[in-house]
Amino acid sequence: MAKGLVYIYAGEGRGKSPAALGRALQAAMEGKNVVIIQFLKGNGMKSKDFLRRMEPEIKLFCFEKSQESYEDLSEEKKQEAIANIKNEMNFAKKVLVTRECDLLILDEVLRLVEKKIVTAEDLKALLDCREEADIILTGCKADGEICALADEISRIETWEPEGKARI
Repeated sequence: MAKGLVYIYAGEGRGKSPAALGRALQAAMEGKNVVIIQFLKGNGMKSKDFLRRMEPEIKLFCFEKSQESYEDLSEEKKQEAIANIKNEMNFAKKVLVTRECDLLILDEVLRLVEKKIVTAEDLKALLDCREEADIILTGCKADGEICALADEISRIETWEPEGKARI
């Protein structure tokens, strides 16, 4: 039985999550089941309503309860958010162990490692449960330990030509 592949979309530029969503659409068009779990994005994202219309082929999960981003939370609310993140990680493991999807996208999971909410070992243990499912990890930074877990790494950079306005 072949193991699924691990893809990383990292970099300081914009477009990591949209690139992962493009892969999700491609997989869904091929008849595959996709699960997206979003981390540290807050509960107020408008794109979630659109993504939920793509069920059952693409299922979106976000356990966050706050409208605010993680960085803007009080220390008490950060602790609550961390408990929710741990639940999300356990849910991701369950999705892999029960083979509920062909593609699992862990959107902004690399920020969890960067912020020391989860360790690289936690992430490796999760990836070891993947069987045939492919996994996409997104986030700004991927150190050598994380990069060693990947089969393919895409570095996303934003380049703005001088004198051009941001769209």
